[in-house]
Amino acid sequence: MSDAQTDRAERRSGLRTIRKVAPYLWPEGETWIKRRVVLALTMLVVAKLVAVGTPVLYKGAVDTLAEEGVPMLALGAVGLTVAYGMARLLNVAFQQLRDALFAPVGQRALRRLALQTFAHIHRLSMRYHITRKTGGLSRIIERGVKGVDFLLRFLLFSIGPLVLELVLVAIILTVLFDFWYLIIVAVTIALYVWFTFRVTEWRVKLRREMNDQDTDANQKAIDSLLNYETVKYFGAEAREAARYDRAMQAYERAATRTAYSLAFLNTGQSFLITCGLVGVMVLAALGVQSGALTVGDFVMVNAYMIQITVPLNFLGTVYREIRQSLVDMGEMFDLLEQPAEVTDKADARPLQVSGGRIELKDVHFGYDPEREILKGISLTVPAGQTVAIVGATGSGKSTVGRLLFRFYDVTGGALTIDGQDLRDVTQNSLHDAIGVVPQDTVLFNDTIRYNIAYGRDGATQAEIEEAARAAQIHDFITTLPSGYDTAVGERGLKLSGGEKQRVGIARTLLKNPPILLLDEATSALDSDTESEIQTALARAGQGRTVITIAHRLSTIADSDEIVVLDQGRIVERGNHETLLSHDGRYAMLWNRQQMDQEAA
Repeated sequence: MSDAQTDRAERRSGLRTIRKVAPYLWPEGETWIKRRVVLALTMLVVAKLVAVGTPVLYKGAVDTLAEEGVPMLALGAVGLTVAYGMARLLNVAFQQLRDALFAPVGQRALRRLALQTFAHIHRLSMRYHITRKTGGLSRIIERGVKGVDFLLRFLLFSIGPLVLELVLVAIILTVLFDFWYLIIVAVTIALYVWFTFRVTEWRVKLRREMNDQDTDANQKAIDSLLNYETVKYFGAEAREAARYDRAMQAYERAATRTAYSLAFLNTGQSFLITCGLVGVMVLAALGVQSGALTVGDFVMVNAYMIQITVPLNFLGTVYREIRQSLVDMGEMFDLLEQPAEVTDKADARPLQVSGGRIELKDVHFGYDPEREILKGISLTVPAGQTVAIVGATGSGKSTVGRLLFRFYDVTGGALTIDGQDLRDVTQNSLHDAIGVVPQDTVLFNDTIRYNIAYGRDGATQAEIEEAARAAQIHDFITTLPSGYDTAVGERGLKLSGGEKQRVGIARTLLKNPPILLLDEATSALDSDTESEIQTALARAGQGRTVITIAHRLSTIADSDEIVVLDQGRIVERGNHETLLSHDGRYAMLWNRQQMDQEAA
């Protein structure tokens, strides 16, 4: 069997998931976890030994009361009854101690796996995040992480103890009674397990379908809520409700089938257990009638059957949940195995910015291999200068910014900063060196202070206010009732477009990077505010290398050089006056925008 076929088989069987989870139970170099696992397992065995011995005390009490047999250890009926109660209490106490000992192990595994998944998602490429569905992704992570604790706990504390208890009970029934008791119990358990697993496998498929419908409905709900304004603009509330209801209707059907299957499972389990219980009790009753057994023996057999019935009743639920946990965690491990498109080389070094000279050398790139966006661009941005990139929509100007920040790697040519190929430096150092003000600033659902301070971890209030003044937003913030503690809402929806943009600019100015990338940074501002921000950005750009990606040409007229892109190629370059005198593509775009402004 090939490696690929082996991987697929392991995915289906859940072996891959178990193999990945097992190290959390026995991690290298962490003795305290191993010690807790051993102690928890010890408590488990002790609890089961006490549980198996408890019916013997019950039998002794009954026989004493019935004046049959010899009183056990001369304790008498009252003493045996007390001992029986103490045994039951100790059984529960050892189980609770087992859970308490294991709790830190399970919670630590849950936290570490959640952190690993969270960090990995942030490492995935822009291409993945553009195509992902936030609602569906959040459910995969939520179900997968919850499955960790369940899987660890129930594999150790449900399946293992059940097997141990069944073996001990089988030995006792064989030694104290008759081989036929073992046969009836063994056949009952075998039929019960077979029936439970077969029906549960069917139920897992139904549950998986239910989860898929749940994920789909959740994704549609989140997508609709994130696009709240668009829904309102087009009066589509009823349409969105109907769309969500269709998804929930499919979930309802799947959930109903799941409920029906559970009823069938419970009924079948009860029938098999009852048959086995009646069979054993009939044998015991015949033994009592013949004088071979005492009433206490009859009671003890009944106690053992009930004792093994309780965990068996949960077997279907436990097996289904374990199978579902394996499915849920399998989806999460698929996510963890999703390769990061852009990664650091093994020998990658931190970027050393001496001046900030940026150079594109015959750069080729396409989001789709069959559709090239940039077709051999060569461009040099001298240290400390401002270069603007303009062009029609789809010309590739924003793509240059994404490549500079290394959201993607070039497919041909090279992109360097101070002579260092971006593919040879660490992404963290590259990101630290570049400040980006995007076209649409997205804010965290927190305060204005938090969002500005996000630019530099540990920034003081004075530094935050200085950045806000430079972005022309400090005065506005001071007029708010809560000032810098004003909550901005999800994605910053409580602020206007211009206010959000200025918070984003302040955040970038606080970062204080040697290179600035302004991706249509003033597109959401009115003319007066745009003029103020342009002054602030010009001041912020002094001594820095600045790349400005712009649609509004009036914002880049003072640039040291303007590069005009058309269909992925540079068609013109020069300063504002030079390009106007050429009467080419730039002059045409300029004249058109001037006419639009005059008409407005």
